[in-house]
Amino acid sequence: MDRDWEERAAAAWARLDDYAEEDAAAFRAVIDALVAELPEGSPLGPFERACAFDSTGHPADAVRLYREALDGGLTEVSRHKARRARIQLASSLRNIGRAEEGVALLTPELHAPSDELDDAVRACLALCLSSLGRDREGLSLVLEALVPHLPRYQRSMARYARLLVEPGRA
Repeated sequence: MDRDWEERAAAAWARLDDYAEEDAAAFRAVIDALVAELPEGSPLGPFERACAFDSTGHPADAVRLYREALDGGLTEVSRHKARRARIQLASSLRNIGRAEEGVALLTPELHAPSDELDDAVRACLALCLSSLGRDREGLSLVLEALVPHLPRYQRSMARYARLLVEPGRA
């Protein structure tokens, strides 16, 4: 979509916290109005609507829309938004008791080209793993995400993260 639409969408999202919980439908209506401006069949529509449902506490509704956006070609429109959709879809799946689907969705993202969403991938995947009782794997991922941000102890923490999932390697 054009820059003006993107700016207006970003402005709407910046105001999300201005809506009280009971006004969630009003926020979704703002997003729906923006989506109505998109060309028919644009995968940005279901993506934005999924984000709105997700952000207002309706993960089950969001799951269907994230899948629609991804199946509708979101990756071709925006690789960044497609990666966001996979992260957010995994989170929504976890929230509705389908964490194993979230793990399957995010595991390949660990090997995707690196970007500013890498830590979010690891954090969400860690939550999915924890929901499945795989806390050591989740903690390992969180430590791996933290390592580049540490002013010291990077080498040690990276090693400890590995040892959480490979305890036989001392």
